[in-house]
Amino acid sequence: MRLVWHPPFCGVSRVRVLAWTCECRATFYELCQAGGQSFIRRTLQCELQREIKETFRWPLREAHDVWAALLCGEAR
Repeated sequence: MRLVWHPPFCGVSRVRVLAWTCECRATFYELCQAGGQSFIRRTLQCELQREIKETFRWPLREAHDVWAALLCGEAR
């Protein structure tokens, strides 16, 4: 599965992080929930700045399935 990454959506003020990978890596991921929908946030830690991208929004159950696929290496 190939994920499409978009710039962060600015329309939501409160985001709840449900799960995450270790921030010790150059790239880490967060499973987030906001406004009744869920998405995955990817952070690339470069020397000078962080680049943050997000996926499409899904219902929570579908987002959990995509999250599991990402962790197992079945999604990128």
